[in-house]
Amino acid sequence: MFKRHFFIIAAACLVGLMVLAAVLKITLADDSKGGAGGPGRGGPGGGPGGGRGQVVAEAVVIPREFADQIRVLGVARSRKSVNITSNTTQLITRVMFTDGQRVAAGTPLVELQAREEDADLIQARAQLTQAQREYDRYKILAERGVAPRVTAETAETALQSARAAVAAAEARRGDRVIRAPFTGVLGLTTVTPGTLISPGSVITTLDDTSAIRVDFPMPERYLGVLQVGTPLVASADAYAGESFSGRIALLDTRINEQTRAVIARAEFANPGGRIRPGMMMRVAVQQGRRQSLAVPEAAVQYEGQGAFVYRIARGENGTTAQRVEIQAGAVEGGYVEILSGLDSNDRVVASGLNRIQPGAPVRVGAASDKNGQKAGTPTAEAARK
Repeated sequence: MFKRHFFIIAAACLVGLMVLAAVLKITLADDSKGGAGGPGRGGPGGGPGGGRGQVVAEAVVIPREFADQIRVLGVARSRKSVNITSNTTQLITRVMFTDGQRVAAGTPLVELQAREEDADLIQARAQLTQAQREYDRYKILAERGVAPRVTAETAETALQSARAAVAAAEARRGDRVIRAPFTGVLGLTTVTPGTLISPGSVITTLDDTSAIRVDFPMPERYLGVLQVGTPLVASADAYAGESFSGRIALLDTRINEQTRAVIARAEFANPGGRIRPGMMMRVAVQQGRRQSLAVPEAAVQYEGQGAFVYRIARGENGTTAQRVEIQAGAVEGGYVEILSGLDSNDRVVASGLNRIQPGAPVRVGAASDKNGQKAGTPTAEAARK
């Protein structure tokens, strides 16, 4: 009987402790919520001293210089470019270059089989020797009066013909050696000694890449802006974030009647040969410069045809993020031009926009750079973690 009462009392005590623990847990949870956002509990809604809102980096809206630009696409071409070919069908006997070699103008590249030309040259030189002997002999005889002068003149004509025949034979022999027409860099080749080539067959390519030309179309309405010598910049996908400076070297004399565009030619210095012929280039022609309000690109969110930012506003209940519709303009150097919606010295959220709701409490961690990263402090993501 005593044992039964003991167990009943013990069970009742255990149930009471469990109920008490549940009540304490609920009470602590309510206190935690009130401390995070309830008025008068130290949260962001309880006054400027709150510190439990979303940690963000801020950026200040300030004036910045932007350039009016005309943006077009063009294809890079070398200053000089040629396909090395043969003008006859013949076997290659010697290859005197390597792939990618830089050569000077006149450097021999390929020698073709020239047995007939060699024989013709030997014959022409032998005839020249004979013609020289006869001319020397008849000249002496004519001076002594032994032979008529007309004979010496005939021998002189034969000598000149023999010299011309040698020059022609040497030219035909020289045609069997293909040389570089200008200084440049050779491309890849697949020919070897013994390869039979025909007219038009490409032996290799030769490009002068010391400077690069880019031809691009420009609408005729910009003819009043474009002039020879106008500076411009270009970029390529191969070198992300890098730009190349150049100038307009020439404008075509005609406007295309169908497209109403004129072809402009730009020239770019190419140290190290980094720009390759055939590379797609994005060309931007500067028209003028202006001052406009700007924010970092990371602070702008695009939605449909519009854009918005979160402006950091201070109020009686703390610091909140207010969604503000803006009209965005040009994008240059990591900054977005603000045409309307913000005022100078406004503060906007520069990072973590996808984690913020309109009117949500926020806590500024640090200023940011143009990419939305905090200057000298961890990012908002790291602070949240």
